[in-house]
Amino acid sequence: MSKGTRYTDEFKAKAVRLLTESRPSYSSETKAIAEVAGDPGVSSETLRRWRNQSDASAAEQSEQSAQEAMAGLRRLRAENAELRRANEILTTASAFFAARLDRTRP
Repeated sequence: MSKGTRYTDEFKAKAVRLLTESRPSYSSETKAIAEVAGDPGVSSETLRRWRNQSDASAAEQSEQSAQEAMAGLRRLRAENAELRRANEILTTASAFFAARLDRTRP
């Protein structure tokens, strides 16, 4: 493809996936990029940039997922604490009423 050609996101993802899958076959990242870039017909620097963008977006998604998990965990811990307090209140109340019933029996 000529200079200035726009590549689709699907094409970029496929090239990065090919690099990721081929990486163990090479002694260095640079060699892997140089060899794999020739297959889809892009420059090494272009493939390196796509890989960096892919890594950054994956890290961002991972961070967002971790933040969502932490928010869910905080919510569940707060709910758990509230349920424990309610349970303590109910336990105390049942003990109180059981003691009152025992005193009124002949």
